[in-house]
Amino acid sequence: MKKISVILVLLLILPGCATIYQPKGFTGGYSETLMKENLYRVSFRGNGFTSQERAFDFALLRCSELSLLHNYNYFAIVDASSYVSRSTYVTPTTTKTYSNIQLYDNYAYGSATSTTYGGQVYNIKKPRITLVVLCFKEEPNIKATVFDATFLSKSIRLKYKLK
Repeated sequence: MKKISVILVLLLILPGCATIYQPKGFTGGYSETLMKENLYRVSFRGNGFTSQERAFDFALLRCSELSLLHNYNYFAIVDASSYVSRSTYVTPTTTKTYSNIQLYDNYAYGSATSTTYGGQVYNIKKPRITLVVLCFKEEPNIKATVFDATFLSKSIRLKYKLK
């Protein structure tokens, strides 16, 4: 019963707790893999309170940071994929019965009321975004959308009020 109570408290407290911009941990976050000198695969996993837009923005933010960290000013997305894991959680049900019995002579009179709690269904969606990006020191003349890493980083940080 204690375990169920903890889960219910978490479900009530966490709704405002979308995944923050952080390295991958228990509640999600970003990770990256260097595939060759200027090619990175960046992933962002959100928790059940993270929107697809937020996950995509945070993946882009990590791409911007990686570019700047390695002295690249621009990057282009060469491959992208998104996935949403879906699960359902149903709260346990309990029934409590209250009764009132009165005795008169050799007779008993009474009533009972039962109340059932629980059984709520929560549909949980966790977004995952993976971007493969090619980084450049100078703005390339290619037929792809090229992102300015400094501009994009500032823009996303301002949107989510990040330092």
